[in-house]
Amino acid sequence: MNYTKKLIVEPGTKVRLKQFDPAGHGKGDAEQDAEQELAAVKARIGVLQRKMYGDNRHSLLIVLQGLDAAGKDGVCWHVIGGMDPQGCKVQGFKAPTAAEAAHDFLWRIHPHAPAKGEVAVFNRSHYEDVLVTRVHQLAPRKVWERRYDLINDWERLLAVENGTTILKFCLVVSKEQQLKRFAERLGDPHRQWKISDSDYKERAFFDDYLDAFDETLERTSTAHAPWFTIPCDHKWFRNLAVAHIVLDAMEALDLQYPEPTVDLEQIRRAYHEAAGDEPTGGKRKQH
Repeated sequence: MNYTKKLIVEPGTKVRLKQFDPAGHGKGDAEQDAEQELAAVKARIGVLQRKMYGDNRHSLLIVLQGLDAAGKDGVCWHVIGGMDPQGCKVQGFKAPTAAEAAHDFLWRIHPHAPAKGEVAVFNRSHYEDVLVTRVHQLAPRKVWERRYDLINDWERLLAVENGTTILKFCLVVSKEQQLKRFAERLGDPHRQWKISDSDYKERAFFDDYLDAFDETLERTSTAHAPWFTIPCDHKWFRNLAVAHIVLDAMEALDLQYPEPTVDLEQIRRAYHEAAGDEPTGGKRKQH
């Protein structure tokens, strides 16, 4: 399957997540083969990410948005975990602090955009301000509706002016699977820390969130910052799909290691001298 082509939200596309199949996984995919394939894709991503760090001409921003239990943390563990932390950072965005709320809504976001050579992952993002804000009516419609254009302008700045590749993933889980995962957390001491008071309260707004995502994807999926809708009822497919899309984007950058900035022959001579070899790099001295 060409995951990038299959799951992208083309600009101008009408989106209806209520008609989307969160359990979809493609006819050609099989769970028993997914683990091995994911490992190979992650290894390739790791190589390219280190090359991006050395190349220092490009950057990558990965945005993860989705309802509770869709798997934002899971993608970080199983896909982003294949990257070198020296050139990759993950940033989460919860409810704004008082200081953040006193500024424009992108003020707290921009400092976490990736520098050249870096990968930045937003586990929740600036899109909270057109999703949560809309669903819970935290601001008038005229306020959050203007934010679509402001977001598009900001992402255009990153992509066009700074060479940042932007990949935005809408992780879609069914209401039934979400409830099942909540139950699994309750029974697993290693995951109970993830339980929130808002988990079940937010379920009452499930359909409202889908409507909010529909408009968000329609208005902010652009050629330079596309959205991808990822079915998440099957964790193995979610991880594999995201990994393949990230790999496709990184391979398209034609990343190259930079040329050395030192005289390699001089360095080699210094090495051989330090190692006790002949200055010419010939046979090692006999002792």
